[in-house]
Amino acid sequence: MNSAAHAINMKSKPKATGKRAIREANERLIMEAAEQEFAQTGFKGATTEAIARRAGVPKANLHYYFSTKADLYNRVIEDVCGHWLAAAEPFDKTDDPRTALRGYITAKMDQARMRPYGSRVWAMEVICGAPVINSYLHTVLKPWYEKRTAQVNTWIRAGKMNPVDPQALFFMIWATTQHYADFGPQISVLNDDQILSEGQFIRATDQVCQIILTGVGLKP
Repeated sequence: MNSAAHAINMKSKPKATGKRAIREANERLIMEAAEQEFAQTGFKGATTEAIARRAGVPKANLHYYFSTKADLYNRVIEDVCGHWLAAAEPFDKTDDPRTALRGYITAKMDQARMRPYGSRVWAMEVICGAPVINSYLHTVLKPWYEKRTAQVNTWIRAGKMNPVDPQALFFMIWATTQHYADFGPQISVLNDDQILSEGQFIRATDQVCQIILTGVGLKP
């Protein structure tokens, strides 16, 4: 993963050595290849043979680490969601809604740019009715969401931000930031057939922060 949130998480874990390090590196290589394959062909269209080819490893090696395509898909989906949830770390570091929301939005935009395939895999799964991750949504995402919306309500009661519906706020943040990943090809067409440059993405992030923060009564 290439986000600041992931880097922080990695720093908190002891560095793997020996066989463990090799295993983690191989699993990560396979999962990155699977993420791209699932994003481009869907769960049904993807094959472990194609994923192994994309990862540059023998198919037998893939099945050594992931016994079935479903096991691999589950790991990818849960890894994507864990990556996203980690973006809300600013909520745990400050009681200032401006700092927390700006940090969260910025992290989500960074994730959309650095890991677009993960966002697309997640979107395809949910659009199809979340058949694989339904339980995960209930046991992991929902408690996280309830904790964060409660924090927003606390800020509202304290008069730190406008009285908005926290659900609408989070849905707006997700829809806007993930648009930059899920609709990348459309964005490129509208950007004179060019992917957004680093400078354009930084400006887009600033604009998204400005629009959302201003909308809830905070200085951008």
